[in-house]
Amino acid sequence: MAFNENTRVKIPAILHLCRLGYKYVSLSKAKWNIDTNIFTDIFEESIQRINPEMEQSDIQRLLEDVSLVLDNEDLGEAFYNMLIATSGTRLIDFKDFNNNSFHVVTELTYKNGDDEFRPDITLLINGMPLAFIEVKKPNNQEGVLQERDRINVRFKNKKFRKFINISQVLVFSNNMEYDIESIEPIQGAFYASTSYASANFNCFREEEKFDLATLLKAEDDDLENLVLKDNNLSAIKHSPEFITNKEPNSPTNRILTSLFSKDRFAMILKYAIAYVNEERGLEKHIMRYPQLFATKAIERKLDEGIKKGIIWHTQGSGKTALAYYNVKYLTDYFQQKGIVPKFYFIVDRIDLMNQAKREFTSRGLIVHTVNSKDELLRNFRTRQAIHNLSGKREITVVNIQKFKDDTDVLKANDYDISSQRIYFLDEVHRSYNPTGSFLANLFNSDRNAIIIGLTGTPLIGNDRTSRQTFGDYIHKYYYNASIADGYTLKLIREDIETTYKFQLKEALKEVEILKGDADKRIIYAHAKFAEPMLDYIVQDFIKSRIRFGDHSVGAMVVQKTVEEVQPYMMAAEPAVEYGMYKDDQSKNLVASLILHNIGSKDDRKDEVDDFKDGKIDILFVYNMLLTGFDAKRLKKLYIGRVIKNHNLLQTLTRVNRPYKKFRYGYVVDFADITKEFDDTNKAYFDELQAELGDEMQNYSNLFKSKEEIEEEIKNIKEKFLHYDLKNAEVFSQQISQIEDRKQVLEIKKALEISKNIYNLIRL
Repeated sequence: MAFNENTRVKIPAILHLCRLGYKYVSLSKAKWNIDTNIFTDIFEESIQRINPEMEQSDIQRLLEDVSLVLDNEDLGEAFYNMLIATSGTRLIDFKDFNNNSFHVVTELTYKNGDDEFRPDITLLINGMPLAFIEVKKPNNQEGVLQERDRINVRFKNKKFRKFINISQVLVFSNNMEYDIESIEPIQGAFYASTSYASANFNCFREEEKFDLATLLKAEDDDLENLVLKDNNLSAIKHSPEFITNKEPNSPTNRILTSLFSKDRFAMILKYAIAYVNEERGLEKHIMRYPQLFATKAIERKLDEGIKKGIIWHTQGSGKTALAYYNVKYLTDYFQQKGIVPKFYFIVDRIDLMNQAKREFTSRGLIVHTVNSKDELLRNFRTRQAIHNLSGKREITVVNIQKFKDDTDVLKANDYDISSQRIYFLDEVHRSYNPTGSFLANLFNSDRNAIIIGLTGTPLIGNDRTSRQTFGDYIHKYYYNASIADGYTLKLIREDIETTYKFQLKEALKEVEILKGDADKRIIYAHAKFAEPMLDYIVQDFIKSRIRFGDHSVGAMVVQKTVEEVQPYMMAAEPAVEYGMYKDDQSKNLVASLILHNIGSKDDRKDEVDDFKDGKIDILFVYNMLLTGFDAKRLKKLYIGRVIKNHNLLQTLTRVNRPYKKFRYGYVVDFADITKEFDDTNKAYFDELQAELGDEMQNYSNLFKSKEEIEEEIKNIKEKFLHYDLKNAEVFSQQISQIEDRKQVLEIKKALEISKNIYNLIRL
């Protein structure tokens, strides 16, 4: 009996989908259009039912129109807009989702000329192939990676444009639980949207409890026999493996329930997909599961009459994108109640206002910015929610400082019960002080407004907390979950070498003798102290690039004071902007100084953009760019001062964005931030403990722990015990003679880990 992905994963998944309400269709009896893979009979019958006024000729023209837009080089955006339309001719009935037709087929050929591929499972809604599922058998790591490569090759093939454009969701599973240790996800059940380049595979961790007894249909023995016979697998019917893999709680079946149970699939199709105009071209994004469950949590709070609360999602988890998805979702939520919503995104810095405007605009929203108090007053007194002629959804981005002076923005008799203002407040751990006038004026501007605070590091001190100001948490997604899901990286804290510690101490003594009782800021800014520290940073950065085998990574140096940053730049001989300096390896490095009082805003923006583009290697900063600054290539952070409370976590997470195959971001600690981090981290953990109770066991530190590192070093020693590590040629010969594939992979993993923690091993 075959024991492969068909018997272990595919057939059980098909039967599970049938229990979710999908009807199995045998391809031997089906009729479909090979250009689009639309099942024409099902399509025509479904469209007629949803649009009873349509004639047969109208349905044929609609089918032709669909085929035509699927030829676009737009990632299927034009088709998607047709798909989710709720007025005029409808391809899907979203008002009564059960009024649609749901089918599942297997091994449907996607063919254009000589090029073809066959997904394991394809899901049809109203005859349209809107999702496909690829499966592999468990414990086949190479097969998983090869299958992912094949998927991405298909996405790039222009002959498959129509099929990529019509597909909305892709699921890939090898029916195993997630492995959080691997750099690349090699096991688990993942989902993605389609792409013309490479698919971004996401984990899905269900947060709601399904009533499977109600949700799933009873097992149908005749149906099971039909599916098994149609796939020539009747022999597996009574095997214990097959019976086990039919269980609803297998990893594959769990994600199918989470994504394709009818209510959930309706939400995903209508609200969880975004087309984003990035600099590198159009991309198609799908909601990450924390964004989906945060959206549902917001809806529950509103149903309970609660109009205030906090979304605590770790840095890098997509809070601006969450606000975008909720503009879509809450527009329909309120319109069903006969209420027209008006959306506002509140920031506390001009650069964040510009950044938010770019992000919302790239997703297709009409964005208004408020540049004066008069504009804000006019905006508030305009009763209509839509100010543009296209009818597109809108959001207004406002700097909190526009809520200045003691001005009542709304008068009581101006209040309109047919409209609802919704404020998303970005980064509510910062400048929103309840004792100041800005926040008070914001709250008073509309006592009926819904206020949703967004933060990755809420204030939790004794004097002022985010919860006291903005209400309880609506939804939480902390950094350990983000690390496990691959959205952020764990950090490694690297202490500086003992020899350099000694040099810095000697330099400090010498400067103190020269300067006497001078201000510490002057002492730390002295060239005799700055130069050896700069030496260390440059050499460590160069060695890190060599060790990573990647010269595209960048670094940031955070110093104690404004006065202290500049000597580090002065110590380097100028080249291009600020060139760095002395030897052949470092002379081509380019550094930039970013301070609030140096250059214009445009100059600073250009330098930030140049850093993101890889034209600048090292940024020197004091207080700027420590929050709200995202550059994936930033992987080395040199901390020269102790940073307090939530600002510390904000700063550390500048280097935690995923980049290529990096497993970690690196923090080189000149200031010994250990105690401050421990204190801050403990405060957040105490907060979590109060919120989560027993769930605390699921949370771990942002930094890789000393115990984890010691265990890894021990394992590395054991793996290399019988190899010659002093002679690279002999070592290479020894490795090439290993026949056991598993042993080779273990050696490869040990080498990768040793590269990642090289500096810690040296210390």
